[in-house]
Amino acid sequence: MRILAFLLAILHALTAMPAAYAQKNVPIVRDAEIEALVEEYAQPILKAAGLSRSGIEIVLVNDPNFNAFVAGRRIFIHAGALLTAETPNEVIGVIAHEAGHIAGGHQERLRQQLARAKTMAVVALLAGIGASVAGATTNSGQLAGAGVGIAAGGSEAARRSVLGYQRTEEATADRSAIEYLERTGQSPRGMLKTFERMSRDLALAGINVDPYQLSHPVPRERIANLQSLVAASRFADRKDPPALQLRHDLMRAKLAAYTAGPNAAARLFRDPGGLPRAYADAITAYLYGNPRDALARVDRLIAAQPRNAYFHELRAEILVKANNPQEAANAYAKAISLAPGSPGLLQVGYGQALLSTGAPDLIRKAASELKAGLTREPEYVNGYRFLAQAYGQLGDIGAAELATAEGHFHSGQYRDAKIFAARAQTKMKQGSPGWLRAQDIIDYRPPDK
Repeated sequence: MRILAFLLAILHALTAMPAAYAQKNVPIVRDAEIEALVEEYAQPILKAAGLSRSGIEIVLVNDPNFNAFVAGRRIFIHAGALLTAETPNEVIGVIAHEAGHIAGGHQERLRQQLARAKTMAVVALLAGIGASVAGATTNSGQLAGAGVGIAAGGSEAARRSVLGYQRTEEATADRSAIEYLERTGQSPRGMLKTFERMSRDLALAGINVDPYQLSHPVPRERIANLQSLVAASRFADRKDPPALQLRHDLMRAKLAAYTAGPNAAARLFRDPGGLPRAYADAITAYLYGNPRDALARVDRLIAAQPRNAYFHELRAEILVKANNPQEAANAYAKAISLAPGSPGLLQVGYGQALLSTGAPDLIRKAASELKAGLTREPEYVNGYRFLAQAYGQLGDIGAAELATAEGHFHSGQYRDAKIFAARAQTKMKQGSPGWLRAQDIIDYRPPDK
């Protein structure tokens, strides 16, 4: 039975990695500017794929490697993919490929293929055990060895069956991605560039690949197929709009400054007078320098783009660090007024700044802004700590306990969440909205993994 357990472990590792990754405490990037831009990239593609009303969520993973995958209704994109992609079109191509997996129902069929592979492995194992038993009873070492060979051969056949299925689905997702890009009038050249880069990385690493051991198509075959599809596209030579390219460069500069060290942006953007480099320099001054220098730099950015919500957000963060919460709150309010959509993350920052003023007349407004922001961004767990503080200062201990319970709940710490929810209920009127929410937390049973 150890052979069976080992085989099933291999199959699970090969085919269920994205789901397992999503179940772990994945380091997530939460940033209003980056999320808004990636959402803008994704929406036309999701609409073309028939997924615009399917509740698809884009999740940014704090990982420097170039990678993206799907798990359930979520598309996970590594920060390294955004940092490496030189144009919006490259990221859009990645999103289109992953949308192809979701629209094609590949995850469900992969589970079915895994079940079939497990059956193949079990049959091979039983056949091998039978041959081994026969060899033992006849004192035939050759027959017993053949039994081991049957079991091992069966496991290899099952593994290759799953990998072969995955290669087929990857190729299908590539074709679907090209179709979505065509429907939205966007070039597939960025997608081709992405896979060419991946192929070069393999070559530079000196990796020789066995095509039967891969879960993705052989790089040269994939690139050849994509080159043919790009050549046939009406939009092959269409460029990203300059304004979108600038926003993309600002995003990359921001990621470089926050995740890759103080000199990373200078390696990406050689022009010291360009806006992306200036943005990264302002963030670097905020992180590693002094607030006065950082504030002067961000004020120059705002002078260049006075309606850029995220320059005002950076100004607010610098002012918080400089212990000037009132001015920080004003900067957050300005950022919220300029940001697209409903910027929940900015509202949480605004509420935190109001709370930091310590002014009694602003605490209630702080609680209101924090609650509104967390209603839009319920999984932004850091905000619940500030909401609990605000309610505590207002003397509403039951609401403070419930906010703490919510923080634990959305962190996956269900035991602690239930303890604080039960404490909150003792301070609330039975049947009130807060009491009922606390009861929901108490009654929650996490799904089986």
